[in-house]
Amino acid sequence: MTHDKPLLCVDNLKVYFQNNGARARAVDGISFEVRENETVCLVGESGCGKTVSALSILGLIPTPPGEIVDGQVIFSGQNLIKLDEKAMQKIRGNHISMVFQEPLTSLNPVFTIGDQIGEAVYTHKQIEPEALFQYCVQLLNDVGIPSPEQRLKDYPHQLSGGQRQRVMIAMALACDPDLIIADEPTTALDVTVQAQIIALLRSIQKKRSMSVLYISHDLGVVSAIANRVYVMYAGIIVEQGHTDQIFRTARHPYTQGLLASLPSLSKRGKRLHSIPGSVPNPAYKPTGCPFHPRCSHAILSCREEFPEMCDYSKGHQARCPVLFKPKGYKG
Repeated sequence: MTHDKPLLCVDNLKVYFQNNGARARAVDGISFEVRENETVCLVGESGCGKTVSALSILGLIPTPPGEIVDGQVIFSGQNLIKLDEKAMQKIRGNHISMVFQEPLTSLNPVFTIGDQIGEAVYTHKQIEPEALFQYCVQLLNDVGIPSPEQRLKDYPHQLSGGQRQRVMIAMALACDPDLIIADEPTTALDVTVQAQIIALLRSIQKKRSMSVLYISHDLGVVSAIANRVYVMYAGIIVEQGHTDQIFRTARHPYTQGLLASLPSLSKRGKRLHSIPGSVPNPAYKPTGCPFHPRCSHAILSCREEFPEMCDYSKGHQARCPVLFKPKGYKG
């Protein structure tokens, strides 16, 4: 299937935070797009700016200390950054929904599951109580929760972690949005349940023909779900391309390091690769390429010059001129 028409375009987005007099550049000029009926993954270590990017799309950055200082977020032709809170409330849930990382903290412990899903539906649809109850039953059916009538009367603590995450997905689907943003939705779950949630998101995306922006640090998950991948590091995009391009021919040392650290049967009994060091504090980023202190390929210019994107082929780009080989290069 081809995905030609952009639904969401994020262009040169910059989100900074004031912290004890220092300016933390959490998101520092990223651009990406999600097309209709497409699953796009934003991948990188914790602290690289993925969640801040997602919250910015929905206008959920706390101001202060946060501020969107530049860029555009174009969704269905309108710039969301320019909208007031009332207009954004009509977008949230109705056209763009978010599935958060930890459902136990996202669900309200004093309200039943039925109350919480029902509120999400009623806010945008205003349907009668009996029809609302049946609609909520159907939503829980759709996400594979058994005995949905009973589960609607339960409180979040009475459900397992996997069931709570399914409830969060049901709430996100409640108003049939055009785009779902899933922020590490499988992080707190065991491997078997993780696989079930990923399979569920894939089947829902296919059945409802909607777009998904999936945020993760786990490239194993990304390979199973994404059409295209954006690799993020220290608030910038360092590589982008179709999933097979990223996994077969990664061109940035950071992406290569992430892939090398993936466990596999061929590495059984061997020590897994790890990237030395850690993601820099966004208030004190190194000059030049932000990855150079951790990079085995770094040369003098990497410390001084911020790298431009290098074009490979068919949408595959990486921000590393040191490893760049132009098309037709024979060396």
